[in-house]
Amino acid sequence: MEAAGLSTLVQQLRAAGEVTRARILALLAHGELSVGELVQVLNQSQPRLSRHLKFLTAAGLIDRLPEGAWVFYRLPVEGRARELVDTLNAAIDPADPAIRRDRERLEEVKAERSEAADQYFSRVAEEWDRLRALHYSDSDIEKAVIQAAGVGPFDLVVDFGTGTGRMLTLFAGKARRVEGIDLSHQMLTVARSNLEAAGVSNASVRHGDATAAPYADHSANLVIVHQVLHFLDDPGRALNEAARVLKPGGRLIVVDFAPHKLEHLRSEHAHRHLGVSEADFERWADKAGLSVRSARTFRSPGGDKGVAVILWTADSQKDLQKTGKRSAA
Repeated sequence: MEAAGLSTLVQQLRAAGEVTRARILALLAHGELSVGELVQVLNQSQPRLSRHLKFLTAAGLIDRLPEGAWVFYRLPVEGRARELVDTLNAAIDPADPAIRRDRERLEEVKAERSEAADQYFSRVAEEWDRLRALHYSDSDIEKAVIQAAGVGPFDLVVDFGTGTGRMLTLFAGKARRVEGIDLSHQMLTVARSNLEAAGVSNASVRHGDATAAPYADHSANLVIVHQVLHFLDDPGRALNEAARVLKPGGRLIVVDFAPHKLEHLRSEHAHRHLGVSEADFERWADKAGLSVRSARTFRSPGGDKGVAVILWTADSQKDLQKTGKRSAA
């Protein structure tokens, strides 16, 4: 770890040198959390917890990420502060009673969140494609996805978070095999029905997690992640999995909402994040060893009342030259 200024280091050590703040740092090692979730896990009042979070933020040990009506906190992505936090967290005994209780409570909070999402997807499975296209032209996006993928043919196309299986239907004629995974059993039932109705014989779907995909390393030519990242606790993990699954020279296509302020999508439609910024996507992709080739924005016909959509194209070889292309539709 590079040397930090003495006064900065002392400030950071003071910030970390308190039981609740040390517990916060340990929890954030498992991914970003909202203020409300930290309140649940630590069983402390929000005003008290906010003071601890302010102290840690001022010392640069955590990042504060306002998003609509919510505020998320995470550890720094990199740098001296992150190295210091990692060092301090490594020194904590995982068997410590307080740490063990926090981890158990964190898993309970995540399980509650997952159950709420499962209930939502079961409820909307039949009308999922319509809901997903409320704020943009679905046909325009599909044409752009096909164009971004290239001419093919592909050996294996994998769709993370396949939903109703629409992407599999689109690419069935361009690939030897198309496969999709989804965490929602109800969605998988709808996908199987749709694929059968479309007469697709080279497709299959299975239960699986986009952040822990059931595929071998370097097995797919093309990975699609369509309107999935904003549902995930840690979208970067899905990109890591895509990079792992892609063959050298393979391609990743991601479609997701641009950042927006429609808070009801979080409360009514189980969105974890209000869109994905280009800066965050490029950071996740770079960390995963993916080279971003383009990011195309589709503006909502509803103006400020709608949500723009971004289509990213990335390649699995990190040393490919980035084009830096940006376009808007």
